[in-house]
Amino acid sequence: MKRDWSKRKILLRAWVLCWLMLVWVLLWGNLSAANVLSGLVVALGITVLLPLPSVPIEGRLHPLSLARLVFRVAYYLLMSSLQLAWLAIKPGPPPQSAVLRVHFALKSDFVLALAANIMNLIPGGIVLEIDQTRRLLYIHVLDVSTERAVNRFNHEAAEVERLLIATFERDPHWRPAPEREVQ
Repeated sequence: MKRDWSKRKILLRAWVLCWLMLVWVLLWGNLSAANVLSGLVVALGITVLLPLPSVPIEGRLHPLSLARLVFRVAYYLLMSSLQLAWLAIKPGPPPQSAVLRVHFALKSDFVLALAANIMNLIPGGIVLEIDQTRRLLYIHVLDVSTERAVNRFNHEAAEVERLLIATFERDPHWRPAPEREVQ
């Protein structure tokens, strides 16, 4: 079993090296041996000198729920972009904005970070602070001028939470990471 984990770890590191090397080549805009080699050197330097901590994977990925999550977020992106465009061109004063607090009942720090990223992607809002212990996100919302707009935002946040739980944190498949279990 330990042997499979080391193979997985090696494959993951190789993937990260290849990805960073590809980004380097794309940044230079020219596929050449020098760019590939220098990209490999930079990728090795980044991964060796600036390693990221390992992120515990505590749930199980459910592909059908992931597809629902992707489509729902794409829908929210489209609708929010249209609403943002309308707010930009409509005559009158700018919309009222506020910082709203949203509680997410997510168990994993990884999934909480994913929720924050999704909320940042939806136009009209940006996560200002994450309270990791209480599972709260403080989000600056562009349009809170009506109760309907606030309810729409709260509905979007609740829907994102529900889909993230269905995708990553279903109770039957949830296992806390070994380093989080109380001894």
